[in-house]
Order: sequence, then C-alpha cells, then structure tokens
Amino acid sequence: QTDNMADIKTLNVVILGFSFMLIFTAFQTAGMIEQTVIQSVQHKGLFIGASGYVSLAILYSVFSVSIWGAPSVVSVCGPRYSMVIGAVMYCLFIAVFIYPMVWALYLASVLIGLGAAVIWTAQGSFLTINSTQETIGRNSGIFWALLQCSLLFGNIFVWKEFNGKETIDSKTRVQVYVVLLVVCCVGTLMLFVLRNRRPEDRSDLLNVNSGDQAGEGPLQAFKRSIQLLKTKEMLLLGVCFAYTGFELTFFSGVYGTCIGNTRAFGDEAKSLIGISGAFIGAGEILGGAAFGLGGKLTNRHGRDPIILFGFVVHMTAFYLIYINLPQSSPITEIVTDASYYPVLIDSNKYLAILCSFLLGLGDSSFNTQVYSILGSMFPEDSAPAFAIFRFLASVGAAAGFFYSKYLLLQWQLLILVVFGVAGTLAFFEVEWKTANASRKGYTQIG
Repeated sequence: QTDNMADIKTLNVVILGFSFMLIFTAFQTAGMIEQTVIQSVQHKGLFIGASGYVSLAILYSVFSVSIWGAPSVVSVCGPRYSMVIGAVMYCLFIAVFIYPMVWALYLASVLIGLGAAVIWTAQGSFLTINSTQETIGRNSGIFWALLQCSLLFGNIFVWKEFNGKETIDSKTRVQVYVVLLVVCCVGTLMLFVLRNRRPEDRSDLLNVNSGDQAGEGPLQAFKRSIQLLKTKEMLLLGVCFAYTGFELTFFSGVYGTCIGNTRAFGDEAKSLIGISGAFIGAGEILGGAAFGLGGKLTNRHGRDPIILFGFVVHMTAFYLIYINLPQSSPITEIVTDASYYPVLIDSNKYLAILCSFLLGLGDSSFNTQVYSILGSMFPEDSAPAFAIFRFLASVGAAAGFFYSKYLLLQWQLLILVVFGVAGTLAFFEVEWKTANASRKGYTQIG
C-alpha cells in the first residue's frame, strides 16, 4: 500500500514536470522571440504601437499583484484545476501572435499575469502534497530539470525555422506560433492525468505550514508576509530577490533581442536567438543538476560558495556582453550612429553564445540557493516567504522590461552589476547570520 502510494506520488511529480515542460517550451520560446517578431510585423506597417517589452512588463506587474490572491484560488479550486486554469491563459497568450492585434496582446499579457500567479502557487502546493520530508529535495530537482528542458526544445525549433531569415515573414510566424500553441495545449491536457490523492493518505505529508494554509484566508497570508517583510533578514534577501528579477528580464527577453539586432551576424542573427536560448537552457539544467543533486555539499560548506560562483559567472558574462554586442542592440537593429558598433571588439557569435550559457548557469546558482535558504529559514511559513520572493522578483522583472525599451545596453548591464553586487553581499550577510545561529541551535527566524 505504502509503496504503491510512493509510486503514484513520484509518477505525479514526473507528469507534472513533463506537463510544465510543454507549457513552458511554448511560453518561454514565445517570450524570447516576442520583441523580434513584433519588430518584423511592424516592418509591414502592422501592429504599430505594440512592444514585446511592454507586454512582458505588464505580465510581471500583474503577476506581482495577483500572487497575493492566488492562494485563495488554489484553496477553492484545488491544485490540479488551478493549474489547468492557469495553463489555459498561457494558451491564449500564444494564440495572440497568430493574428496580431495590439489590444489583444496587452489583454493577453494581463490574463497570463493572473494565470502565472495561480499556476505557480498551485504547482508549489501540488509538489508539496506529493512529497515527504525525504523526497522534497529529489522531487524539486526532478521538476526543475524537466522544466528547464523547455528552453532547449523550443529554441532549437526556432533556430530551424528562423535560419537565414532577415525578418520573420507572416508565414513563418504563423507556423511557429501554431506549433507552440499545440504544444501548450498538449501540456494543459496532461494536467488532467494527474492523480488526486485520497484523503486518508495525508499522514506522511510534508508539513509546510503549521496553520493549515487552506484554512487561512488570503488576508492572513498577506499579513504574515508583511510581518516577514519587516524582518531584517527578509529585507536583505529582498535585494537578492530583486536581482533575480532583473537578470530574468535580461536573459529571457532582452539578450535574445540584442543578438537578433546585431547586424554583424548577418542572415544568422535571427536564428541565433534560438541557439542562444538553448544554451541558456543548457546552463540552467547543468547548474540545477549540479547544485540540486549536490545538496549534501551545500549542507557541509554553506550556500555562499554557490552564490559566489553564480556572481563571478554573471559578472564575467556581463563584461563579455558589454564588449561584444552593439550598445543600441536592445532597442533597434537600424544603424544610425556609433552606438551600432560594439565597444571594444568585433561582434563574435561564439562569444555571444558562450555568454548565453553563462547567464543560465549563474541564474540557476542564484535560484537554487534562494529556494534552499527560504525552505530552511521559514519552514513554517513557506507560502508567505515564497510569495515575497516571487513578488519582489516579478517587480524587478517588470521594472526591467519597462526600462529595456529605452536604455542602451551598457546602462542595462550597469543596473545588473549594481544589483548583483548588492544582492550577493546581502545574501552573504543572511547566510552567515543563520549559519552562526544554527551552530548555536537557533534555526528559525521570524
């Protein structure tokens, strides 16, 4: 009986991973090429006034607000149906690009912001229900690895479709987005395969919240989050959370656009966006596997070495991107003045792709350690703690997409460097304090 239950739980986690892999193969690929595709449609005089950056900024702004109401949706509908509701919003967003209209793009950006808050809150809850204290680390690892594979498949497909095309014609655009839409729908349907747990199997659950989360209204969770936000530890970690938002914007929406706008890459520029995305995915998967499975090492040496590693990797990437790509590349491919040329060297496509890998690797080291420190510092308050993390990260991401529309590349990189340094130092401060406290026997904070 127990073995059978354990099998069903593991199966649930694997199906969940594959389902999210399909949904996010569609969405992350759509997001990476969004600004480039919009620029191409605008060459034909259509879609005027639309901006991929603004669309993604709206998405993250709505997400950051709706994260506070999402737990009540999940407690009413249950995790499985909540995830289905969220996934349908992703399908709608992708469908917009098949017949582009400005109002539909911005409306879909609002809907997917709501859907994202619900799907991620439900995912956390479902993963927890299907894990025990022993298996939560392993299950998170399985889920993360499957989710990050989404960056590989979608981008390899884009690379094939965009190869040798100066601008993306409407036939190519429709083909790409119809395929992505089908993939997203299949992922949504897979959620129906998930097995709901029978009530009597709840004895060995991982106890996430001492107060049963479903019983607490969103107001309680919100109040608890505000209390946590006032603690010195959370304020410090907040700088690090915001940094993960800024760098998410950069690698998920801006960097691909920069590569696609680099004239030195010629016909290959647009298809390189796909290769770049796939290498970001490779960095994420490698990092997630190394830091996720190497959890025992973290327990021995602390989380700071991994954060330091991520910091060095990111700073290296930012410097190389600074010297390799044109300053005006986030905004336009039109050659107007000196800002079209890279600062120090001729643009090199191999260097650009190496930077993609480094961006993914650094991102996974920050994200895995943030998850780890929140899980260990706030075991009784995981929902409000993660809500604060997602809130601050998505505020950072939204701000990032708003300024990406206007700022030249070097100023965007400067913002990343400043927050990267501050976020890393803040993380160290909290990590050293909790390490000392736990040696003395105080583990929980807040």
